[in-house]
Amino acid sequence: MKSLLKTEELAEMLLAMFVFAHLPFAWWVLPATFLLPDLSMLGYLAGPRVGAASYNLVHHKATAIAVGVAGWLLGLPLVVLAGTVLLFHSAFDRLLGYGLKYATGFQDTHLGRVGKAPAATSPAAPALNLGYADAH
Repeated sequence: MKSLLKTEELAEMLLAMFVFAHLPFAWWVLPATFLLPDLSMLGYLAGPRVGAASYNLVHHKATAIAVGVAGWLLGLPLVVLAGTVLLFHSAFDRLLGYGLKYATGFQDTHLGRVGKAPAATSPAAPALNLGYADAH
């Protein structure tokens, strides 16, 4: 199943590249704007709940589609570009295993926990229950 889902994300990236190829922008614009959606992580400066909400809004594929379609309907290639970049970036993130965030922390995603597992606690120090099991 994991391979099937990764194939789907790759197909979405290819779709975004196809749409981009039909926009009136130089080839370097897509790689130059690729990381802009990650500015949404600045929401984490206001805490994990705001951070997760801002990250999820920008990284949700429905947002990408809505922005792209709105740009197409309004005849605004720059807005179509924004939707295309959002779709390309979000699909790439999912391909790498980065999912939408839970409010419990940046590393808690709908695809599982991202990053290294927490260090094992010593027998002298009791484990701290942060409620991660309840969030999924």
